[in-house]
Amino acid sequence: MTDRIRTGVAAGEFDDNARMARMDVIFANRYLDAAARFDAAAPTTAAWAVSFDAGSAWPPIVLQHLFLGMNAHINLDLGIAAAEVAPGQALPSFQGDFFRINTILASLVGGVKDDLVAIWPLLGLLERAVGTTDDAVVNFSMGKARAAAWEFAQQLAALPTDRHAAAIAEKDAEVATFGRFLRQPGWVVEAPLLLVRMSERGTVPSKIDRLVN
Repeated sequence: MTDRIRTGVAAGEFDDNARMARMDVIFANRYLDAAARFDAAAPTTAAWAVSFDAGSAWPPIVLQHLFLGMNAHINLDLGIAAAEVAPGQALPSFQGDFFRINTILASLVGGVKDDLVAIWPLLGLLERAVGTTDDAVVNFSMGKARAAAWEFAQQLAALPTDRHAAAIAEKDAEVATFGRFLRQPGWVVEAPLLLVRMSERGTVPSKIDRLVN
């Protein structure tokens, strides 16, 4: 995603390419900072802690790990980054470019899905059964998440700077709660997910290489 936005900036795809370049850096750095702090056993956001903690557990499937990362990065980080790059009354001018990223996200779904099929071949059978329905569901879900992130950015933009920390802490707790549900959604869901986990191919490093390369 970071690379694709950088390519879009270089091609002049956005209304304010310089601002989008700053947004790309701020957004990516929120993940990198969270990861570095977690590795150093330093406090990090609760939303990212839930995602990182799941990395040492066996049961979650690859898709759960992806959703946990997206939960923290989109539902928490994205709104914070948007409010930082376009603070206060500057935020409305950023709306067009902010939602333009939805199109970029949608363009990346196919590649990620191909990687997931390589890790869990039965997904390919499901894809042939439902056609493009799953793409529509994913794109809709991402659109909903980004709309919620924009609402959070608006909330921060309307607050005095000294109240941002409290608002972010409240949102972090909310996102972390949803993350814990994603990791352990209950036995009705977890039982079939266990079967998926047992049929996934490859080691953890090979799965990561497949998804990021």
